[in-house]
Amino acid sequence: MAKKNRPDGTGETGRGNQHETGIRDDDLERRRRELEASLATRLPKRLEGKDDAKPVTGYGQAVKLSSEFVAGVVVGAGIGWIIDRMAGTSPWGLIVFLLLGFGAGVLNVMRSAGVVAEFGQGNKSRSDRDESK
Repeated sequence: MAKKNRPDGTGETGRGNQHETGIRDDDLERRRRELEASLATRLPKRLEGKDDAKPVTGYGQAVKLSSEFVAGVVVGAGIGWIIDRMAGTSPWGLIVFLLLGFGAGVLNVMRSAGVVAEFGQGNKSRSDRDESK
């Protein structure tokens, strides 16, 4: 026969029938409120949704900009290659879409760097858009 302190195969695991009766829902709720109040005094910025996130600088900015450029070129070349395969216009589709991808990559890099306004923003500068959010 199975021992009383082991699982008996009825879906219960752990201590079996030895449940702690000392912890009640109201006690858990009280402890949760105390913990929440303690955390609120220690970490007020995080509870308000303010992060101490640093802006992207250095290597992070370089990786971001280079990946946007490479993505534009690769997507343009891929679309050109597919069009060449389907329409049989080799190598003109690849050449045209490679150049379009290059242009799109440069435009994406300039938008990310803040040199060119994003689509639909008109003549607003980057600082004006950041303050309006």
